[in-house]
Amino acid sequence: MDQHGLTWPKEGNARVPYKVFADPELYRAELDRIFLGPSWQFLVLANELPEPGDYKTTFVGETPIIVARGEDGQIHAMLNRCAHRGNLVCLKAKGHTNDGLTCVYHSWRYDLAGNLQSVAFRRGVGGKGGMPADFRLEDHGLTRLRTSEFSGLVFGTLSPYAPPLAEYLGNQIGSHIARVFTGTPKVLGTTSQILHNNWKLYVENVKDTYHASLLHTFFTTFRVSRLTNPGGVGIAENGAHHFSYTQGGAHGDQAESDKAYAGIQSMRDDIRLEDPRFLDVVDEIGDGITIQILSVFPNFVLQQINNSLALRLVLPRGPDETELLWTYFGFEEDDAAMTERRLQQANLVGPAGYVSMEDGAVGGFVQRAIKGGADACSVIEMGGHEHLSQDTRTTEASIRGFWNAYRGLMGL
Repeated sequence: MDQHGLTWPKEGNARVPYKVFADPELYRAELDRIFLGPSWQFLVLANELPEPGDYKTTFVGETPIIVARGEDGQIHAMLNRCAHRGNLVCLKAKGHTNDGLTCVYHSWRYDLAGNLQSVAFRRGVGGKGGMPADFRLEDHGLTRLRTSEFSGLVFGTLSPYAPPLAEYLGNQIGSHIARVFTGTPKVLGTTSQILHNNWKLYVENVKDTYHASLLHTFFTTFRVSRLTNPGGVGIAENGAHHFSYTQGGAHGDQAESDKAYAGIQSMRDDIRLEDPRFLDVVDEIGDGITIQILSVFPNFVLQQINNSLALRLVLPRGPDETELLWTYFGFEEDDAAMTERRLQQANLVGPAGYVSMEDGAVGGFVQRAIKGGADACSVIEMGGHEHLSQDTRTTEASIRGFWNAYRGLMGL
C-alpha cells in the first residue's frame, strides 16, 4: 500500500483502481506532482497575443496564470498572484495594456515580464510609514514559468526539472503536431463546458481509440469513422503522449464495413443529412488522414476531424469536476470556402457536438457509477497489456500509456 492508501493491482497498467477518480487526497497530490511538477502544459496560441501589451489568463491545474507579450516581443508567463498579499493581478480573461499589470488591491504594478515596477506609498506619507529602506523591487516580482513554443503553441512549466519542450514531446508526437499546423493559426471561436467527472476520465476518453464508432453513432451512421477504416495509434515511449489516426473517411469497402457493424449498431440506410456540405471534406494536408486526435500529457488535446481543427484544454476543478476549454481554429491563409467549411464542421465537436456530446456525458456516468466501488478496478486489456504503438485503433494501449506516465510521477 502506498502513501495514499492505494494498492495498485498486480496487472499493472491494464487495471485502474476507481479510487484514483474520486479520492480528494490523491487529487491534491496530483495538483502538486503533475500540474506544478515536471510537465509542460499548453498556455496559449502565440498569435493570440500579436502585439506587446496583449495578455490572456489561463490555468496550470487550478493555479491561475497570466500569459503576456512583453515590450521585448517575447511571450512571458507568470502566476496571476500578487507578490504582496496574493490577490489576482489580472481579472479579465484577456486584454491589452500600455501600462503594465497593476493589482487593484494595493496598486503594486508589474511589467509584462512580471518584474515589480512600483509600489504605491513605498516611501510612506509625510515621512511616515512606507516600506523599509532595504525593500528592493527586484526581489518581489511575479513568479515566472519557463515557456517554450512549438508550431505556434506556447507551453509552460513551473518546474526547473522538466526537460526541454522538444525533448518532452519527442520526434513522433512533434511531427504529428506539425502536420496539422500548415499555416498561420487563426482563432475562429471558443467554447467551454463543465464536466461532472474527474479530469482523468476525460483524458482516458481522448486516448480511448476504439469507443468513437460505438459511442458516437453519428460517426458510424455517416461513415465518418469506423474501426474498419485503416488507422492506428502512436504512443510516446513512456506512454505520456499519443496520437490516433483514421484514413479514408467514407471510402473503402462499405459492404464489409456494414457487415462488421451489423451486430453492434442499427444501420438505417434512409438517414440523410439535410445539408450534405456538412461532410464536404478536403484533404488539405495531403496524407489521407481524415481524423487525428493527439494528446500531450497531462491535459492538452489537438484535434483534426476532417477539416475541423480545435485545441482542447482539460482543467481539473476538483476530484469530480472538470472544465473543458475548446479553441477552434483555421489559418490566415484559408480562403472563404475553407473557413466556412471549418465552421460548419465545428458543429461535430464542442459541448453539443454531433460526435462529442456523448463524451461530455459518459464521464459523468462513470463518476456516478463508481461510488461505493473504491476497491474495484477498470479493465484495460483491449490490444494487450503494453503501451506500444499499433496499426489498429481496436486497442486501449494509449490509455495504458497514460497510466504508466501518471504512476511514475505520482509514485504509485
